[in-house]
Amino acid sequence: MKQFKYTINGNIYNVTVNKVEDTIAEVEVNGTPFKVLMDKPAKKQVITVKRPVQALTSTTGVTSTPVVIRPINVSSGGAVKSPLPGVIIGISCKVGDVIKKGQTLLVLEAMKMENTIPSDRDGVVSEIKVNIGDSVMEGADLVILSKDMQGADPVLKN
Repeated sequence: MKQFKYTINGNIYNVTVNKVEDTIAEVEVNGTPFKVLMDKPAKKQVITVKRPVQALTSTTGVTSTPVVIRPINVSSGGAVKSPLPGVIIGISCKVGDVIKKGQTLLVLEAMKMENTIPSDRDGVVSEIKVNIGDSVMEGADLVILSKDMQGADPVLKN
């Protein structure tokens, strides 16, 4: 049994995954039981929440809308990771930017607070793994930084 707490559009949802068999997951959302039909059997992976896809049917007759999940590449060496679950509301960098330690890369909204996500090292942005509006879990890769400064603006290298 796994428990999660999600904030979607300002509403807090306590989700408990009780059982997963093949393409059926038995979950409780704020105490209301649901049986969720998934497209494919569940895989063990880090996920991030995206946008609505199909309706859930509760045993109490209440319907809700689930969210799409997409895998995130795990254990990227140069990744700046999400320190907490939330929604990306701002991106302050682009691929190819030279970044200094402490420079703001993203803004993450969590529990109705805006949290700036700074770089933990110097580097060049080689990949941005999220978009504005994406919901991310704690530990999700957000931005990939490489140490290779070739092709970067020579003035900014020092």
